[in-house]
Amino acid sequence: TNQFKMDKFSYLSNAESDFIVQLYNQYLLDPASVEPGWQKFFEGFEFARKNYSAKSDELSVPAEFKVINLINAYRQRGHLFTRTNPVRTRRKYSPTLDIENFGLTKEELNKEFQAGNEIGIGPASLSRIIEHLEQTYCQSIGIEYAYIRNETIFHWLRTRMESQRNEPKFGKAVKMTILQKLSEAVFFEKFLHKRFPGQKRFSLEGGESLIPALDAIIEKGAALGAEEFLIGMPHRGRLNVLANIMGKPYRDIFNEFSNKEFDDEFLLGDVKYHLGATLERSTHSGKSVNLTLAPNPSHLETVGPVVSGITRARIDQKYKGDTDKVVPIIIHGDASIAGQGIVYELIQMSELEGYRTGGSIHLVVNNQVGFTTNYLDSRSSTYCTDVAKTIQSPIFHVNADDAEAVVYAIELAME
Repeated sequence: TNQFKMDKFSYLSNAESDFIVQLYNQYLLDPASVEPGWQKFFEGFEFARKNYSAKSDELSVPAEFKVINLINAYRQRGHLFTRTNPVRTRRKYSPTLDIENFGLTKEELNKEFQAGNEIGIGPASLSRIIEHLEQTYCQSIGIEYAYIRNETIFHWLRTRMESQRNEPKFGKAVKMTILQKLSEAVFFEKFLHKRFPGQKRFSLEGGESLIPALDAIIEKGAALGAEEFLIGMPHRGRLNVLANIMGKPYRDIFNEFSNKEFDDEFLLGDVKYHLGATLERSTHSGKSVNLTLAPNPSHLETVGPVVSGITRARIDQKYKGDTDKVVPIIIHGDASIAGQGIVYELIQMSELEGYRTGGSIHLVVNNQVGFTTNYLDSRSSTYCTDVAKTIQSPIFHVNADDAEAVVYAIELAME
Protein backbone atom coordinates (compact mmCIF):
# COMPACT_ATOMS: atom_id res chain seq x y z
CA THR A 1 0.00 0.00 0.00
CA ASN A 2 2.81 2.39 0.88
CA GLN A 3 4.46 1.58 -2.43
CA PHE A 4 1.19 2.42 -4.17
CA LYS A 5 0.88 5.74 -2.32
CA MET A 6 4.41 6.77 -3.22
CA ASP A 7 4.10 5.81 -6.82
CA LYS A 8 0.45 6.22 -7.75
CA PHE A 9 1.21 8.49 -10.74
CA SER A 10 3.93 6.26 -12.20
CA TYR A 11 1.57 5.10 -14.94
CA LEU A 12 1.58 8.69 -16.26
CA SER A 13 5.33 9.13 -16.33
CA ASN A 14 5.71 5.73 -18.01
CA ALA A 15 3.15 6.55 -20.71
CA GLU A 16 4.09 8.15 -23.99
CA SER A 17 3.10 11.82 -23.92
CA ASP A 18 1.88 11.57 -27.54
CA PHE A 19 -0.44 8.75 -26.52
CA ILE A 20 -2.04 10.77 -23.67
CA VAL A 21 -2.51 13.81 -25.90
CA GLN A 22 -4.14 11.60 -28.57
CA LEU A 23 -6.43 10.05 -25.98
CA TYR A 24 -7.37 13.46 -24.60
CA ASN A 25 -8.21 14.78 -28.08
CA GLN A 26 -10.32 11.66 -28.64
CA TYR A 27 -12.06 12.24 -25.29
CA LEU A 28 -12.89 15.84 -26.27
CA LEU A 29 -14.57 14.60 -29.46
CA ASP A 30 -16.42 11.72 -27.81
CA PRO A 31 -15.97 10.93 -24.09
CA ALA A 32 -17.55 7.47 -24.52
CA SER A 33 -14.87 6.46 -27.04
CA VAL A 34 -12.14 6.12 -24.38
CA GLU A 35 -11.92 3.54 -21.62
CA PRO A 36 -13.89 4.30 -18.40
CA GLY A 37 -10.64 4.71 -16.42
CA TRP A 38 -9.33 7.37 -18.80
CA GLN A 39 -12.79 8.99 -18.90
CA LYS A 40 -12.58 9.54 -15.14
CA PHE A 41 -8.99 10.77 -15.45
CA PHE A 42 -9.89 13.39 -18.07
CA GLU A 43 -13.05 14.37 -16.13
CA GLY A 44 -10.79 15.12 -13.16
CA PHE A 45 -8.48 17.08 -15.42
CA GLU A 46 -11.41 19.12 -16.83
CA PHE A 47 -12.72 19.67 -13.29
CA ALA A 48 -9.32 21.01 -12.18
CA ARG A 49 -9.21 23.38 -15.15
CA LYS A 50 -12.73 24.71 -14.50
CA ASN A 51 -12.27 25.23 -10.78
CA TYR A 52 -8.74 26.59 -10.83
CA SER A 53 -8.79 28.28 -14.21
CA ALA A 54 -6.24 31.00 -13.35
CA LYS A 55 -3.60 28.41 -12.43
CA SER A 56 -4.57 25.69 -14.88
CA ASP A 57 -4.13 27.83 -17.97
CA GLU A 58 -0.51 28.41 -17.03
CA LEU A 59 0.02 24.70 -16.45
CA SER A 60 -1.96 23.52 -19.44
CA VAL A 61 -0.79 19.91 -19.59
CA PRO A 62 -1.30 19.42 -23.32
CA ALA A 63 0.84 22.52 -24.04
CA GLU A 64 3.62 21.16 -21.79
CA PHE A 65 3.38 17.85 -23.64
CA LYS A 66 3.75 19.67 -26.96
CA VAL A 67 7.00 21.25 -25.76
CA ILE A 68 8.26 17.85 -24.52
CA ASN A 69 7.48 16.45 -27.99
CA LEU A 70 9.44 19.33 -29.55
CA ILE A 71 12.43 18.63 -27.28
CA ASN A 72 12.39 14.93 -28.16
CA ALA A 73 12.15 15.76 -31.86
CA TYR A 74 15.34 17.83 -31.61
CA ARG A 75 17.07 14.89 -29.92
CA GLN A 76 15.90 12.43 -32.55
CA ARG A 77 15.93 14.49 -35.75
CA GLY A 78 17.97 17.64 -35.03
CA HIS A 79 20.89 16.18 -37.00
CA LEU A 80 18.90 16.54 -40.23
CA PHE A 81 18.76 20.33 -39.87
CA THR A 82 22.37 21.18 -38.99
CA ARG A 83 25.03 23.37 -40.59
CA THR A 84 27.34 20.44 -41.18
CA ASN A 85 27.92 20.86 -44.91
CA PRO A 86 30.56 23.46 -45.82
CA VAL A 87 30.12 22.90 -49.56
CA ARG A 88 26.44 23.00 -50.47
CA THR A 89 23.03 23.43 -48.90
CA ARG A 90 21.73 20.25 -47.38
CA ARG A 91 18.84 18.19 -48.66
CA LYS A 92 15.47 19.29 -47.30
CA TYR A 93 13.83 16.89 -44.85
CA SER A 94 10.26 17.03 -43.64
CA PRO A 95 8.51 17.46 -41.34
CA THR A 96 10.74 20.26 -40.09
CA LEU A 97 11.22 21.26 -36.44
CA ASP A 98 8.98 24.33 -36.85
CA ILE A 99 6.88 24.80 -33.70
CA GLU A 100 3.67 24.80 -35.76
CA ASN A 101 4.31 21.11 -36.50
CA PHE A 102 3.96 20.48 -32.75
CA GLY A 103 0.73 22.42 -32.28
CA LEU A 104 2.53 25.43 -30.78
CA THR A 105 2.10 29.02 -31.97
CA LYS A 106 4.26 32.15 -32.21
CA GLU A 107 2.09 33.68 -29.46
CA GLU A 108 3.47 31.09 -27.03
CA LEU A 109 7.14 31.97 -27.63
CA ASN A 110 7.27 34.19 -24.55
CA LYS A 111 5.20 31.86 -22.38
CA GLU A 112 7.07 30.00 -19.64
CA PHE A 113 7.11 26.20 -19.70
CA GLN A 114 8.11 23.73 -17.00
CA ALA A 115 9.49 21.55 -19.82
CA GLY A 116 12.69 23.64 -19.61
CA ASN A 117 13.56 21.35 -16.67
CA GLU A 118 13.84 18.50 -19.16
CA ILE A 119 16.91 20.10 -20.81
CA GLY A 120 18.41 21.32 -17.55
CA ILE A 121 17.64 25.05 -17.80
CA GLY A 122 14.69 25.13 -15.39
CA PRO A 123 11.29 26.69 -16.24
CA ALA A 124 11.90 28.85 -19.33
CA SER A 125 10.17 30.64 -22.17
CA LEU A 126 9.55 28.62 -25.31
CA SER A 127 11.92 30.87 -27.29
CA ARG A 128 14.73 30.17 -24.79
CA ILE A 129 14.05 26.43 -24.91
CA ILE A 130 14.24 26.52 -28.73
CA GLU A 131 17.45 28.58 -28.68
CA HIS A 132 19.04 26.03 -26.31
CA LEU A 133 17.99 23.10 -28.55
CA GLU A 134 19.12 24.85 -31.76
CA GLN A 135 22.55 25.50 -30.25
CA THR A 136 22.87 21.94 -28.94
CA TYR A 137 21.60 19.95 -31.91
CA CYS A 138 21.63 22.09 -35.07
CA GLN A 139 24.96 23.91 -35.43
CA SER A 140 28.28 22.53 -36.75
CA ILE A 141 27.69 19.17 -35.03
CA GLY A 142 24.77 16.86 -35.72
CA ILE A 143 24.34 13.93 -33.36
CA GLU A 144 22.54 10.64 -33.84
CA TYR A 145 22.07 8.89 -30.52
CA ALA A 146 18.34 8.67 -29.71
CA TYR A 147 18.25 4.99 -30.81
CA ILE A 148 20.74 3.90 -28.12
CA ARG A 149 18.93 1.42 -25.85
CA ASN A 150 21.58 1.34 -23.13
CA GLU A 151 20.06 3.82 -20.65
CA THR A 152 23.38 4.70 -19.01
CA ILE A 153 25.05 5.64 -22.31
CA PHE A 154 21.97 7.46 -23.60
CA HIS A 155 21.53 9.57 -20.44
CA TRP A 156 25.25 10.29 -20.14
CA LEU A 157 25.42 11.58 -23.71
CA ARG A 158 22.21 13.58 -23.41
CA THR A 159 23.22 15.28 -20.16
CA ARG A 160 26.78 15.88 -21.33
CA MET A 161 25.65 17.51 -24.58
CA GLU A 162 22.68 19.52 -23.35
CA SER A 163 24.51 20.87 -20.30
CA GLN A 164 27.29 22.23 -22.55
CA ARG A 165 25.01 23.01 -25.51
CA ASN A 166 27.64 21.24 -27.63
CA GLU A 167 29.62 24.47 -27.69
CA PRO A 168 33.41 24.14 -27.94
CA LYS A 169 34.92 26.36 -25.23
CA PHE A 170 38.67 25.96 -25.58
CA GLY A 171 41.37 28.05 -23.95
CA LYS A 172 44.01 29.88 -25.97
CA ALA A 173 46.61 27.08 -25.73
CA VAL A 174 44.24 24.48 -27.26
CA LYS A 175 43.15 26.92 -29.99
CA MET A 176 46.80 27.55 -30.87
CA THR A 177 47.43 23.79 -31.10
CA ILE A 178 44.43 23.36 -33.42
CA LEU A 179 45.67 26.24 -35.59
CA GLN A 180 49.18 24.81 -35.70
CA LYS A 181 48.06 21.31 -36.75
CA LEU A 182 45.67 22.79 -39.31
CA SER A 183 48.44 24.99 -40.76
CA GLU A 184 50.85 22.06 -40.99
CA ALA A 185 48.22 20.04 -42.85
CA VAL A 186 47.30 22.84 -45.27
CA PHE A 187 50.86 23.89 -46.12
CA PHE A 188 51.95 20.28 -46.59
CA GLU A 189 49.23 19.74 -49.23
CA LYS A 190 50.06 23.07 -50.92
CA PHE A 191 53.75 22.20 -51.12
CA LEU A 192 53.11 18.74 -52.61
CA HIS A 193 50.72 20.27 -55.14
CA LYS A 194 53.37 22.77 -56.30
CA ARG A 195 56.43 20.55 -56.08
CA PHE A 196 55.02 17.33 -57.56
CA PRO A 197 52.35 18.32 -60.09
CA GLY A 198 50.83 15.35 -61.88
CA GLN A 199 51.95 12.90 -59.19
CA LYS A 200 49.26 10.79 -57.53
CA ARG A 201 49.09 12.50 -54.14
CA PHE A 202 45.70 11.39 -52.79
CA SER A 203 45.38 14.88 -51.38
CA LEU A 204 43.66 15.62 -48.09
CA GLU A 205 42.56 18.99 -49.48
CA GLY A 206 39.27 20.04 -47.89
CA GLY A 207 39.64 17.46 -45.12
CA GLU A 208 42.72 18.92 -43.46
CA SER A 209 40.98 19.05 -40.08
CA LEU A 210 41.66 15.29 -39.94
CA ILE A 211 45.13 16.29 -38.64
CA PRO A 212 43.95 18.33 -35.60
CA ALA A 213 41.34 15.57 -35.07
CA LEU A 214 43.98 12.83 -34.83
CA ASP A 215 46.13 15.07 -32.66
CA ALA A 216 43.13 15.53 -30.32
CA ILE A 217 42.51 11.76 -30.13
CA ILE A 218 46.12 11.23 -29.02
CA GLU A 219 46.03 14.09 -26.49
CA LYS A 220 42.64 13.19 -25.00
CA GLY A 221 43.39 9.44 -25.12
CA ALA A 222 46.68 9.90 -23.28
CA ALA A 223 44.94 12.05 -20.66
CA LEU A 224 42.40 9.24 -20.17
CA GLY A 225 45.14 6.64 -19.67
CA ALA A 226 45.78 5.25 -23.18
CA GLU A 227 49.36 4.27 -23.98
CA GLU A 228 49.08 3.12 -27.56
CA PHE A 229 47.25 4.28 -30.71
CA LEU A 230 46.81 2.13 -33.81
CA ILE A 231 45.75 3.86 -37.02
CA GLY A 232 44.36 2.19 -40.13
CA MET A 233 43.61 4.44 -43.08
CA PRO A 234 43.17 4.57 -46.86
CA HIS A 235 45.46 6.51 -49.21
CA ARG A 236 43.73 9.89 -48.98
CA GLY A 237 45.67 11.98 -46.47
CA ARG A 238 48.14 9.22 -45.65
CA LEU A 239 51.26 11.26 -46.42
CA ASN A 240 49.91 14.13 -44.33
CA VAL A 241 49.34 11.76 -41.40
CA LEU A 242 52.83 10.28 -41.78
CA ALA A 243 54.37 13.76 -41.73
CA ASN A 244 52.23 15.66 -39.22
CA ILE A 245 51.00 12.96 -36.81
CA MET A 246 53.64 10.22 -37.05
CA GLY A 247 56.47 12.75 -37.38
CA LYS A 248 58.09 11.06 -40.38
CA PRO A 249 60.74 13.51 -41.72
CA TYR A 250 59.51 15.51 -44.74
CA ARG A 251 62.84 14.75 -46.42
CA ASP A 252 62.07 11.02 -46.49
CA ILE A 253 58.57 11.54 -47.85
CA PHE A 254 59.81 13.80 -50.67
CA ASN A 255 62.65 11.40 -51.48
CA GLU A 256 60.10 8.63 -51.96
CA PHE A 257 58.26 10.89 -54.40
CA SER A 258 61.44 11.46 -56.37
CA ASN A 259 62.37 7.76 -56.04
CA LYS A 260 65.95 8.88 -55.34
CA GLU A 261 66.62 6.47 -52.53
CA PHE A 262 65.39 3.28 -54.12
CA ASP A 263 66.63 1.38 -57.15
CA ASP A 264 64.55 -1.65 -56.32
CA GLU A 265 61.72 -1.97 -58.84
CA PHE A 266 59.35 -3.16 -56.14
CA LEU A 267 59.40 0.22 -54.38
CA LEU A 268 58.42 2.30 -57.41
CA GLY A 269 54.88 3.32 -58.33
CA ASP A 270 52.39 4.43 -55.68
CA VAL A 271 53.66 1.97 -53.10
CA LYS A 272 54.57 4.88 -50.80
CA TYR A 273 50.90 4.85 -49.79
CA HIS A 274 51.12 1.28 -48.51
CA LEU A 275 53.98 1.81 -46.08
CA GLY A 276 53.34 1.68 -42.35
CA ALA A 277 55.27 3.19 -39.47
CA THR A 278 55.65 2.72 -35.72
CA LEU A 279 57.17 5.22 -33.34
CA GLU A 280 57.06 6.71 -29.88
CA ARG A 281 55.84 10.28 -29.53
CA SER A 282 55.37 12.77 -26.73
CA THR A 283 52.01 14.43 -26.18
CA HIS A 284 51.80 18.20 -25.62
CA SER A 285 51.65 17.51 -21.89
CA GLY A 286 54.86 15.45 -22.09
CA LYS A 287 53.42 11.93 -21.84
CA SER A 288 55.06 9.29 -24.02
CA VAL A 289 52.75 7.21 -26.27
CA ASN A 290 53.22 4.62 -29.02
CA LEU A 291 51.78 5.27 -32.49
CA THR A 292 51.39 2.69 -35.23
CA LEU A 293 50.11 3.34 -38.75
CA ALA A 294 49.26 -0.06 -40.18
CA PRO A 295 50.48 -0.84 -43.71
CA ASN A 296 47.59 -1.46 -46.06
CA PRO A 297 46.99 -2.80 -49.56
CA SER A 298 45.05 -0.95 -52.27
CA HIS A 299 41.80 -2.67 -51.35
CA LEU A 300 39.94 -0.06 -49.28
CA GLU A 301 38.60 -1.03 -45.85
CA THR A 302 40.75 -4.19 -45.61
CA VAL A 303 42.85 -2.49 -42.98
CA GLY A 304 39.91 -2.23 -40.49
CA PRO A 305 39.94 -5.86 -39.33
CA VAL A 306 43.78 -5.81 -39.38
CA VAL A 307 43.89 -2.86 -36.96
CA SER A 308 41.22 -4.49 -34.77
CA GLY A 309 43.20 -7.74 -34.73
CA ILE A 310 46.47 -6.02 -33.80
CA THR A 311 44.57 -4.13 -31.06
CA ARG A 312 43.09 -7.31 -29.59
CA ALA A 313 46.50 -8.99 -29.64
CA ARG A 314 48.03 -6.04 -27.75
CA ILE A 315 45.18 -6.07 -25.20
CA ASP A 316 45.58 -9.82 -24.58
CA GLN A 317 49.35 -10.06 -24.61
CA LYS A 318 50.64 -6.74 -23.31
CA TYR A 319 47.85 -5.08 -21.32
CA LYS A 320 46.32 -8.14 -19.56
CA GLY A 321 42.84 -7.47 -20.90
CA ASP A 322 42.72 -3.72 -20.19
CA THR A 323 40.97 -2.29 -23.26
CA ASP A 324 41.50 1.33 -22.14
CA LYS A 325 45.23 1.17 -22.84
CA VAL A 326 44.92 0.88 -26.65
CA VAL A 327 42.88 3.10 -28.97
CA PRO A 328 42.18 1.73 -32.47
CA ILE A 329 41.48 4.52 -34.99
CA ILE A 330 40.00 3.51 -38.33
CA ILE A 331 39.72 6.15 -41.05
CA HIS A 332 37.25 5.73 -43.92
CA GLY A 333 36.17 7.44 -47.10
CA ASP A 334 32.44 8.17 -47.32
CA ALA A 335 31.91 5.91 -50.34
CA SER A 336 33.88 2.95 -49.01
CA ILE A 337 32.32 2.81 -45.53
CA ALA A 338 28.87 2.72 -47.13
CA GLY A 339 29.83 0.50 -50.04
CA GLN A 340 32.01 -2.30 -48.75
CA GLY A 341 30.64 -5.39 -47.01
CA ILE A 342 33.76 -5.89 -44.92
CA VAL A 343 32.67 -2.90 -42.79
CA TYR A 344 29.44 -4.65 -41.82
CA GLU A 345 31.27 -7.89 -41.08
CA LEU A 346 33.71 -6.06 -38.82
CA ILE A 347 30.87 -4.31 -36.96
CA GLN A 348 29.05 -7.62 -36.42
CA MET A 349 32.16 -9.14 -34.84
CA SER A 350 33.07 -6.08 -32.78
CA GLU A 351 31.04 -6.95 -29.67
CA LEU A 352 31.83 -10.68 -29.59
CA GLU A 353 33.78 -12.09 -26.67
CA GLY A 354 36.59 -13.38 -28.86
CA TYR A 355 37.06 -10.18 -30.85
CA ARG A 356 36.03 -7.13 -28.87
CA THR A 357 38.58 -4.37 -28.37
CA GLY A 358 36.64 -2.00 -26.12
CA GLY A 359 35.57 0.16 -29.06
CA SER A 360 37.22 1.97 -31.97
CA ILE A 361 37.14 5.57 -33.09
CA HIS A 362 36.00 5.71 -36.71
CA LEU A 363 36.72 8.88 -38.68
CA VAL A 364 34.98 9.33 -42.01
CA VAL A 365 36.56 11.87 -44.34
CA ASN A 366 33.70 12.82 -46.62
CA ASN A 367 34.84 14.78 -49.66
CA GLN A 368 31.30 14.45 -51.10
CA VAL A 369 32.50 12.88 -54.31
CA GLY A 370 32.69 9.23 -53.34
CA PHE A 371 35.57 8.21 -55.57
CA THR A 372 33.94 9.41 -58.82
CA THR A 373 30.24 9.27 -58.01
CA ASN A 374 27.74 11.65 -56.44
CA TYR A 375 26.52 10.23 -53.11
CA LEU A 376 22.92 10.13 -54.38
CA ASP A 377 24.01 7.58 -56.99
CA SER A 378 26.15 5.46 -54.69
CA ARG A 379 24.05 4.51 -51.64
CA SER A 380 20.47 4.11 -50.43
CA SER A 381 20.90 5.19 -46.80
CA THR A 382 20.56 8.81 -45.60
CA TYR A 383 24.14 8.91 -44.32
CA CYS A 384 27.22 6.93 -45.29
CA THR A 385 27.62 6.03 -41.58
CA ASP A 386 24.20 4.41 -41.11
CA VAL A 387 25.82 0.96 -40.88
CA ALA A 388 27.15 1.98 -37.41
CA LYS A 389 23.61 1.95 -36.03
CA THR A 390 23.79 -1.86 -36.18
CA ILE A 391 25.54 -1.77 -32.79
CA GLN A 392 23.83 1.44 -31.61
CA SER A 393 27.00 3.45 -31.81
CA PRO A 394 26.52 7.21 -31.47
CA ILE A 395 27.37 9.06 -34.70
CA PHE A 396 28.67 12.63 -34.85
CA HIS A 397 28.37 14.56 -38.13
CA VAL A 398 30.71 17.55 -38.07
CA ASN A 399 31.37 20.46 -40.42
CA ALA A 400 35.05 19.94 -41.27
CA ASP A 401 35.50 23.69 -41.79
CA ASP A 402 34.76 24.23 -38.09
CA ALA A 403 37.99 22.81 -36.66
CA GLU A 404 37.01 23.56 -33.05
CA ALA A 405 33.76 21.63 -33.48
CA VAL A 406 35.77 18.72 -34.93
CA VAL A 407 38.05 18.63 -31.88
CA TYR A 408 35.07 19.00 -29.50
CA ALA A 409 33.32 16.01 -31.14
CA ILE A 410 36.55 13.96 -30.97
CA GLU A 411 36.89 14.63 -27.23
CA LEU A 412 33.25 13.67 -26.67
CA ALA A 413 33.78 10.43 -28.63
CA MET A 414 36.91 9.64 -26.64
CA GLU A 415 35.15 10.19 -23.32
